[in-house]
Amino acid sequence: MIARRNFANWLDGLAVSVSTACLIHCLALPALIALLPAWSRWLDLPETVHLSLLLAALPLSSLVLWRAARQSARAWQPFWLGIAGLSAMTAGLLVEGESLETIVTSIGAVLLASAHIINWRRRVHCRV
Repeated sequence: MIARRNFANWLDGLAVSVSTACLIHCLALPALIALLPAWSRWLDLPETVHLSLLLAALPLSSLVLWRAARQSARAWQPFWLGIAGLSAMTAGLLVEGESLETIVTSIGAVLLASAHIINWRRRVHCRV
């Protein structure tokens, strides 16, 4: 039981890390590139980085939040919050305009990270 909880904690931590990496990429990297034009050539990330982050977040977050939701009725809130975050991140790939893409994707990353933090706190405090 403890090993399963530790593994779930590790998965939530990994999912929060992926969401945080997405948020840092969406917010901090463009600001750094704008402030330091010389970096723009050195840090030329391909557009596929967005899809790669989403493809990492989708199965990981879905699995972690789904498993928690099945165990407790109170865990459905983080599940649906995570689904909203993943949906926003997916929508961010589909919208036109870099500014709108950044806003929508950032909102999704924050929602997803919040879902995992709520899930982790619920598990730690409830000892489920």
